[in-house]
This record gives sequence, structure tokens and C-alpha cells, in this order.
Amino acid sequence: MVATSATSSFFPAPSSSLDPNGKGNKVTSTNFTGLNSTPNNGRMKVKPNAQAPPKINGKKVGLPGSVEIMKTDTETSQPAPRTFINQLPDWSMLLAAITTIFLAAEKQWMMLDWKPRRSDVLMDPFGLGRIVQDGLVFRQNFSIRSYEIGADRSASIETVMNHLQETALNHVKTAGLLENGFGSTPEMFKRNLIWVVTRMQVVVDKYPTWGDVVEVDTWVSQSGKNGMRRDWLVRDCNTGETLTRASSVWVMMNKLTRRLSKIPEEVRAEIEPYFVNSAPVLDEDSRKLTKLDDKTADYVRSGLTPRWSDLDVNQHVNNVKYIGWILESAPVGIMERQKLKSMTLEYRRECGRDSVLQSLTAVSGCDIGNLGTAGEVECQHLLRLQDGAEVVRGRTEWSSKTQTTTWGNISQ
Repeated sequence: MVATSATSSFFPAPSSSLDPNGKGNKVTSTNFTGLNSTPNNGRMKVKPNAQAPPKINGKKVGLPGSVEIMKTDTETSQPAPRTFINQLPDWSMLLAAITTIFLAAEKQWMMLDWKPRRSDVLMDPFGLGRIVQDGLVFRQNFSIRSYEIGADRSASIETVMNHLQETALNHVKTAGLLENGFGSTPEMFKRNLIWVVTRMQVVVDKYPTWGDVVEVDTWVSQSGKNGMRRDWLVRDCNTGETLTRASSVWVMMNKLTRRLSKIPEEVRAEIEPYFVNSAPVLDEDSRKLTKLDDKTADYVRSGLTPRWSDLDVNQHVNNVKYIGWILESAPVGIMERQKLKSMTLEYRRECGRDSVLQSLTAVSGCDIGNLGTAGEVECQHLLRLQDGAEVVRGRTEWSSKTQTTTWGNISQ
């Protein structure tokens, strides 16, 4: 009835009796002469002019032909009262955004394989490192980034060396021995003492590629009366395959006088509880490193200078930078067709930011003109200052790359 009456209000039926002037007469008790249809915001607004229905026994009674008029939306709708609840922000939007972020993070997490190789090893998904094996071995994971690979799409030797250096410092920090210095214990810091490396030996069995996750273990042992040996073992985090083994010898130097120093008893008391009584991870290469000069070197690269970013907090050139300078004079044929499988370095002098260096390389084991077809190649290296003072002596061994590398499938 309501719908029918409303329709009748908007579209009134023509009267059966009209006067000559076209004016409507009264029909029963309802007068339609007051119906005016005018547009109101795109709707038809009806103004009723009807008589009030009579009452019988106090109740309203509809008359025949009467029309019930519904009010328009603009007349009936009233704004909701202002309350604390309806003034709050739409929390559903915030919850939806948070849920989306967590789902995306969970998807990325599930794409990474952080499962440990053994069930007794604690997981380290963020690569922060942890102490294992009775508190004597430090372990840290590294993911190989796109900017850490070389032209052959595998990790460079500098990347490997940076991982070794990072785990060494984090080991000292995690053990609670890192004072306000670069790898210095509290007693070392009081005496202005720092660690410097004198010898480094590295053997690379296989280089990781982009996206691989490597697991680096490091530990320290005593080396003679005034030295410390630090070893590293790098493995593939997924397969457990050994990738790199490295061993180094460190001594103490006074940061102010730049002279070597004995290990004070107070410092020895700090570090000895962390010494591991084990053999080196590598058998020492006792072969003497050859001293090169302009006559014995096959390749010479001059004018090498450190950049500001090459200096560490102790204001001397980072150890890893020396390796890059040594390889600056290596022939391109070796770099393109050979892979570096072992390296032995002897650090003899430090250099600062104002130093100018020369890199010398001598190739042995093959004819220089046939480097591309050579199987095993050995090189002697010397990094020296412009005045001839030796900085680093080195020896590298190379083997041929058996297969051409392809993106996503790199064979060594």
C-alpha cells in the first residue's frame, strides 16, 4: 500500500470530471489541487494538501481514496549524533595494512632456507653470529650479494677476505672483549695496543656464487710467545661443503709508536681463556717468498694510492686492500682464464693515506705467451712503497677454469 500510494502521489490519475478551465475538483475527501511536482536535487518533491483523516473512538481511520504521502530522503534523513566512537579513525584500514606487511614478510622468510645443517646448531637467520662448541668457536652466516661477485659471476677473493675479517672482529665483540678500539681488548686499549697481521695463508676450494649463503667459523690459538693464530673454515650453509680454509698469525703493535710489542700479562689473561688447543686448519707453507725487483718482475703497476675509504679506524690501510693492489699487476690472461686457488702473504710494513705504491708480479710455471692454455700457474708478488720499502710479499697459485660460467649455473 505504501509503494502504491507513493506512486500515485508522483503520477496522479486524471480526474473523471474536469471543469472547462482545467482545474481539478475535489475527489471524495482528498483535494489534489495542491499537488505540485517540482524538481528537488534530481527528485520529485510532493507537497500534500490533504485533510486530516477523521477519528473513530480515538483511532485514526483512513478514508476511501486517501493517499499516504512518504517524505523524501532530504526530509527524513538526519545526521548521526557526534559521539566518541564514530569520531575514531577507521582501524580496519590500519589492520589490513599491518596484515599485508606481515604476510609479505612471511613469504620472503619462507623463500630463504635457513635450516641448519645439524640439529644441535642454533639458527642464525639474520647473520649476527653466535658462539658454538663450548664457547670457543664463533660462527656467522653471510649471503653473497650482487655487488660482491666478479666478472665470472662468483664471489671475489676480496669478498672472501672481508668475511674472514668481519667474523674475527665480531668474535671479539661477542666474547665481550671489544673495547673502544678496533679489535682491542680493555687492557690493550689502556696500553694503546692493537693487533696487526703478519702472515696470511688462504686456500679456496670453491667460490660461492650470487645468492649463496656461507657459514664462517673462526677460532684463536696461541702462536709462539708473543703471537696469536686465528683460523677460519668457510662452508656452504646448505650442503656443508668446505669452500675456504685460512690461517693467520697476529702480533701486537703500539698504536702511537707504530712498533711491535710483547703481549702484556694482563692482556694474556684476557685472551688465553679463548685459545683452542688444536692444530692449524692448514699446513703451513714454509716455502720462502721471493723478493722481486724491476729486473725479475714480469709486470709492474705504479702509482697506486689509498683512498680515504681504504683506511680503518687505526688510520692504516685495511688488510684486504693489499690483496687488490697485489692483483693489479697480475696479467689479464690469468684473471680471465684462471681461478685463484691459494694465496700466501707476508705483511712487512704498513702504509698510510699518503703512501704511493708499486705492484710487481712474476709468472712461473708456464710461458707468459700461453697463459690462456696453461693448467697450473704460480705467481710471485711484491707490493712496495715508491722508495723501495717492502709492504707485502706474496705468492698465488692458479688453476684453469674448466667450464664457461653461465648465469645461475656456475661451474668451477
